[in-house]
Amino acid sequence: MSEQAARFRDVFAVGEFRVLWIAQAQSRIGDQFARVALSLLVFERTSSAALTALVYASTYLPPLLTAPLLAGLADRYSRRTVMWTVDVLRAVLIGLMAVPAMPLPVLGLLVVAVACPEPLFSSARIATLPKVLPGGRYQVGMGITGATDGIAQIAGFALGGVVVAATGSPHLVLAVNALTFLVSAALVRCGLRPHLPETGGDTGNSAPKGRFALAGVRLVARNRSLMGLAALAWTFGFYVVPESLAAPYVAEIGAGASAVGLLMAADVAGMAIGGLLVARLGTEVRRRLTVPLAFAAGLPLVVTFAEPGVWAAVALWAVSGLCSSFVVIAEVRFVLQVPDEIRARAIGFAAAGLQTAQGLGMALAGVLAEALSPALSIALCGAAGSVVALAIGLVFRLAAPDEPQVSERSAPPAEDRSEPVRT
Repeated sequence: MSEQAARFRDVFAVGEFRVLWIAQAQSRIGDQFARVALSLLVFERTSSAALTALVYASTYLPPLLTAPLLAGLADRYSRRTVMWTVDVLRAVLIGLMAVPAMPLPVLGLLVVAVACPEPLFSSARIATLPKVLPGGRYQVGMGITGATDGIAQIAGFALGGVVVAATGSPHLVLAVNALTFLVSAALVRCGLRPHLPETGGDTGNSAPKGRFALAGVRLVARNRSLMGLAALAWTFGFYVVPESLAAPYVAEIGAGASAVGLLMAADVAGMAIGGLLVARLGTEVRRRLTVPLAFAAGLPLVVTFAEPGVWAAVALWAVSGLCSSFVVIAEVRFVLQVPDEIRARAIGFAAAGLQTAQGLGMALAGVLAEALSPALSIALCGAAGSVVALAIGLVFRLAAPDEPQVSERSAPPAEDRSEPVRT
């Protein structure tokens, strides 16, 4: 099947994809439930905005360190086993968080513990997708999962607040999140084949020498195309800042508090739509659009310096999100160039960089907003993102055709590993 011929129904016809899609969607909604519940629970107990923000940040920060170290397990063991084991572990930890009498310091440690193995699950899932969806179906599947992630985030934030308000119990919402992980584990365990990672051999495409856990970092760093695509995806850190500054921006333009949620959802909704639109594009079109979309994503944010009203800002930020679908294209191009035997480790490194970029982008935007204004901070970040994206595209020659996989010209021969792949 050619990439141009792949349709949404072709993707959904694959049973293993449906399993991964449903498992990810319902567990993502549960994650957002938990973030809402944690924020309310910590603020209720401490009345401290700083502590509330710290706990919220703890749901994002640990993978920055654990991604390069843990993702390699998905290149050593059955990826099905890795995914359902991580889900069961997270269900147990979140179940403990749902205990009403849990002391706050212990709750904070559990938040960190739950976040640590997340890169292992996501790298195993993304590394499995090209096997589940060969050929042109893969890029369509990535577009669908990206769009679903955005929709699930919006739904999870909205419904989480409603459920907490209706029940008055953040602990119940945490219990629901634990249940979503058990459902995900059951779906993966019963609905997927083992998906053992390949071990190299005759392909000539192998991992670089060095420590097993860091081989993905070394491979990406030594290959111009992979490093360029990863760096381009990291520019999304400039474009995510409107989410973190939505509340200050609303205060700046004198709009009502009800507009905050609308603005926070604008770029997420735009990216979800963009992910579906780019899913059906052919290889050549994707290659040509990668850098232009990354450049264009910052331009609507630049207009924010004029302090447009709520609906104008929603439209601008949604267009920025639409163009931010370049992240999906970059990820597809990246994954298809990495051999299966090292794919999870390479993905883990790229994902860690993306998460770091988002955190740093939000932090930088906050500092600029304090020194200047929220509107100007958003505009400056948008302009910087466009400039950096264009520079990355030129320096790394991202308009050039991709190689099917990284060749020996990009990476030295693999070390001989004596430990076999396990199921």
